[in-house]
Amino acid sequence: MIKYLGSKRLLLERIVTLVSAVPDATSVVDLFSGTSRVGHALKAAGFRVLANDYAAYAHALATCYVQADAARWLEPARALISELQHVAPSAGYVTRTFCEDARYFTPENGAHIDAIRTSIAERALPPELEAIALVSLMEAADRVDSTTGVQMAYLKQWATRAAKPLTLRVPALLPRAVHGAGHATQLDALDAARTLSGDIAYLDPPYNQHSYLGNYHIWETLVRWDAPEAYGVARKRIDVRTRPSIFNSRPRHADAMRALIDTLDARVLVVSFSDEGYLTREELTTMLASRGEVMVLEHDFKRYVGAQIGIHNPAGTKVGAITHLRNTEYLFVAGRAHDLDAVRRAAQLHIASGAIAAAR
Repeated sequence: MIKYLGSKRLLLERIVTLVSAVPDATSVVDLFSGTSRVGHALKAAGFRVLANDYAAYAHALATCYVQADAARWLEPARALISELQHVAPSAGYVTRTFCEDARYFTPENGAHIDAIRTSIAERALPPELEAIALVSLMEAADRVDSTTGVQMAYLKQWATRAAKPLTLRVPALLPRAVHGAGHATQLDALDAARTLSGDIAYLDPPYNQHSYLGNYHIWETLVRWDAPEAYGVARKRIDVRTRPSIFNSRPRHADAMRALIDTLDARVLVVSFSDEGYLTREELTTMLASRGEVMVLEHDFKRYVGAQIGIHNPAGTKVGAITHLRNTEYLFVAGRAHDLDAVRRAAQLHIASGAIAAAR
């Protein structure tokens, strides 16, 4: 899957373990699905997953990895992606904006991205097959980009991977989950909370000022294919300025989280958060207490690569000091005592195996 700030790759096994421990649970609402890494893993574990995200690129990822089933779409996807790989390069918006005005991709790869995306648009594909093709292209572009993993800036010197040719691969489609077909929606999180219901709700919200739309504006443009006006050295979409998430606002974050917690129709809530977020562990624990008992697990991690190398201006000069290299990721689980007892036992078994930090 694509490089992603806030990816739950290292927490994936732990999240699946906790969710799987909830008695008689068959469905999960993933309210901020992002790359759908968590939704994909929960689908593989048998859960019916309802994945939601307001970003177009995240909706494409969820349609591919949660909604599309291998039995129906794998063979058509293989044939389509083979055809797309051989489309002749033709420079367009991506080449101009992200290869000439900026340096995210080489012009050769940019022209290939342009041509493949144009071909996808011209084919009027079924939604699931289109999403699979878009994800294949997004992931191929991610493998040859010249960034540290976010699209706030590009590297001063070309990354080694940028010289490689763009190569499409078929995404890792899964069979339909044992408990039913998954579904992807593209709603504001609060609207989704009013609309979707499941046995468990998983929340991985933006927790500070960093905007996912701003960090991954190229993927948003690649999926929307709307040739937006771009601004700044990073050539961000102009609507990055007008589509802020309420969860990126310090004054509004707490009320938004409280509204989600109070609104969601789910027996158990599982929440990912960080000690770099707007809410403290104690504040979020207090909010979640309205849903019953609360369990918290802590995990110590190395910070993302941008934090490791420091802050640089567009000219490549370091302008900020590195403040810390590690952070604490939290997993909160909230629900009635019967459900939490089962989750706590599963967590303790996992802790005994040395897989996760102690629950407190």
